[in-house]
Amino acid sequence: MILADPPRAGELVIATSAVTSGIFARSVIYLLDADEQGSLGVILNTPAPMDLAEVLPEWVHLTVPPQTLFQGGPVSPNGAVCLARLHHPSEEPPGWRRVSGPVGLLHLDTPVELVEGAYSDLRIFAGYSGWEPGQLEGEIVRGDWVRARAHEEDLFGSDPQTLWRRVLRRQNGELAMMATMPREHDGHVN
Repeated sequence: MILADPPRAGELVIATSAVTSGIFARSVIYLLDADEQGSLGVILNTPAPMDLAEVLPEWVHLTVPPQTLFQGGPVSPNGAVCLARLHHPSEEPPGWRRVSGPVGLLHLDTPVELVEGAYSDLRIFAGYSGWEPGQLEGEIVRGDWVRARAHEEDLFGSDPQTLWRRVLRRQNGELAMMATMPREHDGHVN
């Protein structure tokens, strides 16, 4: 499926009420890459079952509250992806790759000493979400996902549990109304 305006890195995709179960129910995903080879991103609003202090203890003090590991998606759940916002947007420190504006990916093999002071915000995700070429576009057309502009507070905010509702409330019409839907209505328990 090809959309006239295809998804782009740096955008959000938000699960609609059509996605009622599994890891993607009520998820907000930040797209890290989106091109003819497919799309990938990280789920911003789902804490992981494992503790960041147990897996990457040297990184905990660098992350923003809640200083926890997030579940980025079902692909490579034992791998880690680090999203970071530059402290000085004109710099490009070692181990960092821009996604959009001052936000990018930080390689976790980068020595912690080089990271300190270079970034204003960091968040670490276990795994990522991925789509084959055309798959995400097809799911958008089917109504599983809606696209939205990402705000930096979406990526690094201290209350990821309310992110799905907050992002939908910023949208127009029916999408804003979807934010008022009770959890039991969409089949998602919690």
